[in-house]
Amino acid sequence: MKKLFARLALAALAFLSAGATNGDAKAFDAPAGAIAQGSIPAPPAKALRPLIGEYGVGEELLSIYEAGGRLHANGRGLDRVPLHAHGALEFTSQNAHFAFHLDAVGDCDAVSVDGARLPRRDVGAEAIAAIRSGLRADRAALRSAALAMSPPVEPAPKKPMDLVPLATIDPSIKFDIRYATSNNFMGFPLYEQPGAFLQRPAADALGRVATALRAKGYGLLIYDAYRPWFVTRMFWDATPPKSRIFVADPAQGSRHNRGCAVDLTLYDLRSGAPLEMTSRYDEMSRRAYPDYVGGTSRQRWLRDLLRREMERQGFTVYAEEWWHFDYDGWRDYGIGNQTFAALGQSAGG
Repeated sequence: MKKLFARLALAALAFLSAGATNGDAKAFDAPAGAIAQGSIPAPPAKALRPLIGEYGVGEELLSIYEAGGRLHANGRGLDRVPLHAHGALEFTSQNAHFAFHLDAVGDCDAVSVDGARLPRRDVGAEAIAAIRSGLRADRAALRSAALAMSPPVEPAPKKPMDLVPLATIDPSIKFDIRYATSNNFMGFPLYEQPGAFLQRPAADALGRVATALRAKGYGLLIYDAYRPWFVTRMFWDATPPKSRIFVADPAQGSRHNRGCAVDLTLYDLRSGAPLEMTSRYDEMSRRAYPDYVGGTSRQRWLRDLLRREMERQGFTVYAEEWWHFDYDGWRDYGIGNQTFAALGQSAGG
């Protein structure tokens, strides 16, 4: 996406837990960055699902997550400890007692740990609200100003632009180009029409990923790929200075501008439905980290399946976004600024 945020900066904004721990997936004693394989885990029990989430006040958050069919807790001095059930809403660990609280409609809104009540948090929604609260209202002027500017001057690129529409790569690839809609962190369309393009080597590699995943029953759903530089400029100019840690600096350009980055997820080939991951797309929280220990075993397994298949074809996951992958060799390309209309083809939407 946008060079979303640095971990230290997010901690200062109270969206991260001071006790966040790396590690992952099916086996929680695996080294950080381990990628789960084997059969997809079953969904957690229905009674556990409402309890899974982030709890706390300020910077120090507690993650309640599922692993191996059981709830676990991580953060606030706890390191991935299993919880033992003593009723539907009462649990204990070796050192603490947990009591979950439901609101009037049956949703979990807090957990008490040894009597200290911790409210449930949606840190991703909090970050989006903070960004949108300071956005400029004049969208047309924002776009006109960005289009009038020029990308930074760089040495001549080693390779010429050769952007390929991803709609031509594999028929199983689907599209949900968020920046052509209002369903994005800015809250209004940034693209004049939907489009998804990558440099030819990256596009071909993505086709191989699609083929490998199709054999496993999954398809790729693309959120974003090549992004004109002027849109990166719009992100920067519209975002309040205190929140610019969330967006790429247009003075440097981004890998999206070079046509070598793609934002994507998995969908189920039989149902056509996107599959649930550990966070939403574009979520500005620690849940977006590719090594986030929380969520469910199933979500982490799917997230890691996507990462494994992408890495096999020369992509590298971005450190703060499980959905963002950069293709090897991105440094060989210059910063692009062509609109999708100028590229001459709409891809998906």
